[in-house]
Amino acid sequence: MMPEIGHFALIIAFCLTLMLATVPAWGAWRGNATAMALAPTLAIGVLVFVGISFGCLASAFLQDDFSVALVASHSNSLLPPIYKFAAVWGNHEGSLMLWALILALWTAAVALFSPSLPLLVLSRVLSVMGAIGVGFLSFSLVTSNPFARLLPGTPVDGGDLNPLLQDPGLIIHPPLLYMGYVGFSVAFAFAIAALLGGRLDASWARWSRPWTNIAWGFLSLGIMLGSWWAYYELGWGGWWFWDPVENASFMPWLAGTALIHSLAATDKRGLFKSWTVLLAIFAFSLSLLGTFLVRSGVLTSVHAFATDPARGMFILVFLALVVGGSLTLYAFRAPAVSSKVTFAWVSRESLLLCNNVVFLVATLTVLFGTLFPLIVDGLGMGKVSVGPPYFNAVFVPLMVLLVPFMGIGPVSRWKGDDVARWRSELMIPVVVAVVCGFTFPLLHAPYNIWVALAVLLSSWLVLGLLQDVWRRLRNASSPARGLQRLTPGYCGMLIAHLGFAICVTGVVATSQYSVERDLRMSPGDTQEVAGYEFKFVEVTQVRGPNFTADEARVEVSRDGVIVASLLPQKRRYLATGSVMTEAAIDPGLFRDLYVAMGEPIGNGGAWAMRLHYKPLVRWMWLGAIFMAAGAFTSILDKRYRRQHEVVRSGNKAALHGA
Repeated sequence: MMPEIGHFALIIAFCLTLMLATVPAWGAWRGNATAMALAPTLAIGVLVFVGISFGCLASAFLQDDFSVALVASHSNSLLPPIYKFAAVWGNHEGSLMLWALILALWTAAVALFSPSLPLLVLSRVLSVMGAIGVGFLSFSLVTSNPFARLLPGTPVDGGDLNPLLQDPGLIIHPPLLYMGYVGFSVAFAFAIAALLGGRLDASWARWSRPWTNIAWGFLSLGIMLGSWWAYYELGWGGWWFWDPVENASFMPWLAGTALIHSLAATDKRGLFKSWTVLLAIFAFSLSLLGTFLVRSGVLTSVHAFATDPARGMFILVFLALVVGGSLTLYAFRAPAVSSKVTFAWVSRESLLLCNNVVFLVATLTVLFGTLFPLIVDGLGMGKVSVGPPYFNAVFVPLMVLLVPFMGIGPVSRWKGDDVARWRSELMIPVVVAVVCGFTFPLLHAPYNIWVALAVLLSSWLVLGLLQDVWRRLRNASSPARGLQRLTPGYCGMLIAHLGFAICVTGVVATSQYSVERDLRMSPGDTQEVAGYEFKFVEVTQVRGPNFTADEARVEVSRDGVIVASLLPQKRRYLATGSVMTEAAIDPGLFRDLYVAMGEPIGNGGAWAMRLHYKPLVRWMWLGAIFMAAGAFTSILDKRYRRQHEVVRSGNKAALHGA
């Protein structure tokens, strides 16, 4: 009965979403305040019924209702309850339900947390988000019904959840990633609403900034968690592989980063208005493209767990409608909302422009490398592979080019500045950064020029930030007045840029200094890696809730002192017989010790073992957490809340004249 209730609730949610997409839009067109006022109520109604539908699907998984085809294919009675719940979105149909639920959450959040926004603007924004919801809910109902029954002939037990997904990372990673993906729909909806109204001013940008920052923060955390998950779950010891599905989430992040900085210029100076709208369209379009790549079956990836080539065409058509329709509207309306403000080449505006150009080129670089094999294959020219050598060769120099501008940006002034002032302000940070870049790598032999460059750029960025903080405090009339200058928006920028510096240092250090050994080891053998001794003690049999495993015990010592006892496993899952490697890691702020089991070798108890020493690897994820924390901190700025009154008074005439 629960699946039928869930299906019926999904149908009601679709009907409400269809009303949300049409009725308020008609009201905005005709100036009908009653129709526009329905938008918030409809948005909340959509969330309620999508939530009921999602809850019914989760109930079917938790209760082992194998009469539901989705449960029978992706769950098992032996599966722990926490993974039964996570299995709801560990498949094609369920992941679309998660997308629809998160879209409903974002839509309801806009309706609830914008009481001061003009009704005309709010109705248009919610209608655009409703139109997006129509696309995804119709996709779920027409081609990907999650409540399809297996009647008669219900199996006694189900298949199983992909063993790669039976991990705590699955519980958190997809929801966080989707919160970022879908969150960009808010900026997209505001951009389309502004184009429809023919008004794109600084007030729109200021109101859009917190929503964009939240989405970008969630996407940063989602990408970070995916990288960490791949690091410890796949047993390779790697953290980023330029996998096509990794790229599918990375491209919206790059475009979103450019959008955040462009919104700042539009907010402060009324600049780049048309460009900001285009970036909002671009960021959300890349989110939809990522959904198409992951769910259509056109990619082969260790991350693409839910694919269906037949249904990929639906997403492709929807993507074409969204991108084509929005770009057509942009082509007609962009000239009317273009910026007329000028700025000097030596100014903060020019640095933000450089930032935008670098991030856009980086996005296009990743997009080309991801799609090129698909294009070549589609043209019948054979199969080609674009891997890390290409991405590292073109992406890394762009990031190296970006960091100097990031160091100058905080101390620069709007409208116009002076190179001589930059030189006086930043001379000490430059000298100290050069000294740090030259001396710090001397602590680790052999000397590595890439680490030296990373330390130089990271310290330059951090010291530039500290110099700007000191300047603000120094020029204030009192310490209290100086602290007031450190607004949440400014502090968020500091934290995010600091996180970027930490991440760069971690990426380069672990890439250059990691030590990896693939060895044949028998119980009693000892191997030395980077000054640590790894002793293979024994192998025992262990049993988990739905698997059996060979578990090795490896003692790690340094200078005769045991520093860790690691227990890597080779698991065999009972339902499907799948074999998985479970790495064992001794984490640390400055290094990780990592052991993964391969296959047994011969009959003498020997195993293939993979031993890793990974310096500063956790700095990458720590840096990503800082970047997300900076984004979340910035939304506390009171300027965003004060802006509502400005928008309401400035658009009162538009409401009467619509």
